[in-house]
Amino acid sequence: MITEPFRDIKDITFILEPGRFVTTEAGILVTKVQYVKENPYGKKFIITDTGMHHLIRPPLYGGYHSIIPVKKNTDDVIKADIVGPICESADFLGKDRFIVKVCQDDLLAVTDTGAYGIVLSSHYNSHPLPAEVLVDGSGYKIIRRRETYEDIWNCEAEVISM
Repeated sequence: MITEPFRDIKDITFILEPGRFVTTEAGILVTKVQYVKENPYGKKFIITDTGMHHLIRPPLYGGYHSIIPVKKNTDDVIKADIVGPICESADFLGKDRFIVKVCQDDLLAVTDTGAYGIVLSSHYNSHPLPAEVLVDGSGYKIIRRRETYEDIWNCEAEVISM
């Protein structure tokens, strides 16, 4: 159907980009709860080990992603901001979310991150990028390993001797 109008052209190659429609739901960002805190005004914060440096969509233009515990430990629900470890007011994954109560080291799944997730990630404040894992049925394969600090620093020039 696409090639029909071009059938008489020799040596033509079609390249199709699947786009957000196809890839968005294929990704989940898994993050670990570092701690939960409450400010003097009663507002709760769930601080995770990921944030705007791995998923910029929420702070950049209000992109919404469901955030759910990987393992539900209780039926108690709290209202909280789910935020990252970077000391920036824009470092959030979700604001004023109703979520079951979570504890330190619990895992959260941030859904619909297959498009514009890892490709928009950064090394902000020297944070390494997370691994990417391909899951197929009950099997999985690490398709991009988690970065180390050494990976980041290897690209930097030594300037001490200048």
